Amino acid sequence: MDFLRLFSESPLLDFVITVQNHYYYALMGLLLPLCYLLNPTVENSKSIWIDSVLALTACAACIFFFINAETMLDFGWEFAAPDHAVLVSYMLWLLILEAVRRTGGMVLFALVLVFSLYPIFAESFPGPISGMASTPAETAAYHVMSIESILGLPFRAFAQLVIGFLIFGIALQQTGGGRFFINLAFAIFGHVRGGSAKVAIVSSGLMGSMSGSVITNVLTTGQMTIPAMQNNGMEKEYAAGVESCASTGGVLLPPIMGSTAFVMATFLNVPYTTVALAAGIPALLYFFGLFVQVDAYAARKGLVGTPRNELPSLAETMKQGWYYIAAFLVLIFLLVYLQREAVAPFIATGLLLVLNQISPDYRWNLEQAASFLVATGRLLMELLAIMAGVGLIVGALSVTGLSGTLVNDLLYLAGDSTILLLLMGAFSSFLLGIGMTVTAAYVFLAIVLAPALIQGGLEPLSVHLFILYWGMLSFITPPVALGAFAAASIAGSSALATGFTAMRLGSIIYFIPFFFVLEPAIILSGTWLETLFATAKVAIGIVLIAAALQTYLIGIGFIDRKGLIGVVGRILIAIGGGLIALPVTDVIDIGVSQLVMIIGGVVFAISGILMSRANSSQERSSSLINF
Repeated sequence: MDFLRLFSESPLLDFVITVQNHYYYALMGLLLPLCYLLNPTVENSKSIWIDSVLALTACAACIFFFINAETMLDFGWEFAAPDHAVLVSYMLWLLILEAVRRTGGMVLFALVLVFSLYPIFAESFPGPISGMASTPAETAAYHVMSIESILGLPFRAFAQLVIGFLIFGIALQQTGGGRFFINLAFAIFGHVRGGSAKVAIVSSGLMGSMSGSVITNVLTTGQMTIPAMQNNGMEKEYAAGVESCASTGGVLLPPIMGSTAFVMATFLNVPYTTVALAAGIPALLYFFGLFVQVDAYAARKGLVGTPRNELPSLAETMKQGWYYIAAFLVLIFLLVYLQREAVAPFIATGLLLVLNQISPDYRWNLEQAASFLVATGRLLMELLAIMAGVGLIVGALSVTGLSGTLVNDLLYLAGDSTILLLLMGAFSSFLLGIGMTVTAAYVFLAIVLAPALIQGGLEPLSVHLFILYWGMLSFITPPVALGAFAAASIAGSSALATGFTAMRLGSIIYFIPFFFVLEPAIILSGTWLETLFATAKVAIGIVLIAAALQTYLIGIGFIDRKGLIGVVGRILIAIGGGLIALPVTDVIDIGVSQLVMIIGGVVFAISGILMSRANSSQERSSSLINF
């Protein structure tokens, strides 16, 4: 609650911000009107008047609830509201639905509309999806005035934690952080084999972690990394695929990880640092898999790095952008050591902006400062509308009791099979991630699916991370693959071909969630020895699976034998990698020990390597082993 204390402990605001709902309604009154003003339905004079009326109405409704926040709590208006409060509740409910339509798209709008109306008709549905019904007035009051619906967990996570990190990410982008991270990555990795692709992985990963948006990351860093990869000799589909995979992984990389991670921390009632630390090893394993695949591709294609004299100097790069590292280190220190999650990004942002103004090359003028404010307002209002809309789904499931019914139904359908539940969860997360924002899909499944998986004996944090990972996969998986399609527009490549290339490059991400949900040591839920052992197993498995996909194994060379024998050999290598990485747990009771699995994996891998090696390949591989 550090962020709330910024207001409630202020002598000037102490008489205004007396309860948390004061802050929430004030925030909504500030940002919700922007949804109509910055996202007009039609660009004409008539639309401006309509949008202005909607904005003023939204502001007035929020002021009403701000003024009556204490009265609502004292007299339980969420269950027994006076008529005038119900009328304003109807207004705000409709205004939020319209804001969701304008910012979240028609699919999310349709889902929010159906679920928010569900309590009114809950008793009319068939048994498995029936629930306790409410009158329209009761439903409106509950949605707007309770802390389970619009002001529910998603909105509170946004209000208390997400805002600061989003502002930090925007400040980093607007001050040129993307340029610095790209130059830094070129200075370190530009000279190695496939250097331009490795630069894209590092720079896009770092910027994605800060910005928390896959599409934004692709459209910013991709403008520089994709042409560099193409100039290095990579096909345009491959260059776009690398960028989309790296940007997707960046949103899964601490410290920021996008808004969903903060909602997750609120759901689990744990510090955000717990979620960020747990997500560290899985994210690094994913980037390790990208690195291995890119290196194997570069070796197979004979792509060399850029000469050092054509690369930016590491010393000069650090001299120009040291304050980005300083702001980042301050953020980490405040998060991990002082545990000040809510105020940490504001302090780091303030430091970054002050140091940026000291720099003679990149200091802002008034126009750039105004651009920062506009970008901040636009992003915050979009996310506020989406979080409020997702809250309507949460509220409908809560007031009708449907969430508990769905959990029991899922357990019944799975027949107490945790593996089947995991597969159902993966499929559901992926499907919902296609039509909804990742946060919306996560919240829905965190309510409906996560409790069933946890009852199946899985660790809560690993379950929630599993849902998050599979919700992100739609960014690189056709037919949607929004991240890959955005990268394709920069590369000038086929959108669908880029999507399939990204899917193959990022294939490791399809397996990693199963690894850490079945072996929680990977997310630090175990001893250090268990964590090291589990991580090493998965890393070896990743190397072998990547080798099978790229027909090149680091340290061995080409494994590209033609014909059926070569294909079978590469399949055996991939199976061997899977056996080595796969944990043996009570959830997967296959009757063999971990040692037997590892030995079996090694035997499969060696057999596959011997089958996949051709004499001609052996001769040409020796000079290319240079990671």
